[in-house]
Amino acid sequence: MLPLPNHAEAQLGTAITALGSDGFARALYDWLDRSMEIDNTTMCAYFQSRRPEILFCQARIPTVHEKIDTDYVSGAYLLDPFHELHVARVPAGLYRLRDFAPDQFQRNEYFASYYRRTTLIDEIAYVAYPADGVSVHVCLGRDASSGRVFSPRDLETAQRLSSIACGLIAKHWSGLSSSGDYTDAALVDHLRQRLEARHGIALSHRQAEVALLILRGHSSVSIGLRLEISPQTVKVFRKQLYRKCAISSQAELFTLVMPLLTE
Repeated sequence: MLPLPNHAEAQLGTAITALGSDGFARALYDWLDRSMEIDNTTMCAYFQSRRPEILFCQARIPTVHEKIDTDYVSGAYLLDPFHELHVARVPAGLYRLRDFAPDQFQRNEYFASYYRRTTLIDEIAYVAYPADGVSVHVCLGRDASSGRVFSPRDLETAQRLSSIACGLIAKHWSGLSSSGDYTDAALVDHLRQRLEARHGIALSHRQAEVALLILRGHSSVSIGLRLEISPQTVKVFRKQLYRKCAISSQAELFTLVMPLLTE
């Protein structure tokens, strides 16, 4: 007599059967939750020239997704490490936030004003590419409801399931499409234009680049590596930026810039 499938295998079968239907996202979540016990999930599609689309959310506590539409989708995503994965077009697979986030991510204002209130403690994501210019991230989190990070065994399980999860994600959301192209240079130009139009502040392209990288959580050393300049030169640009904006802290920079990213 053949052994019966375990519950995780049965949930995988349900997810496969649900491909192409409205019930797929829920079935995918049920399978992944059964496989590694997750507290929440956020399934999000990133595009080239428009805001992301939230495909499915599930959480044990409402604070996890409380600001996702009003804050994240409206513009905060441009500062998020997961959006950077989309821009960099990293290979499809599993990623852990703490492994790729900027070196001062947990000390930046975006983290303080948005990410911390979600109560997320640890987060991993499957990244898949269902169409040109589109990436779908299935983010799996541990939050205040359990108070636990993902264990080495959890991460091993998640990695083992990666090719299956990414294949299902790419197959199900293959109907998504995107046009145009995203570049940080275009975002920097947009920021400069809005700052001048709204506040009469004229930043150079490099000063605006530094502003965005500061808000994303990069240190002077990290910014220098990104822009191929010395950390001391970064500090010079930062002083110039703060002086032109008449501010003295990253919190003030965030308050000034964030509304402009939503326009």
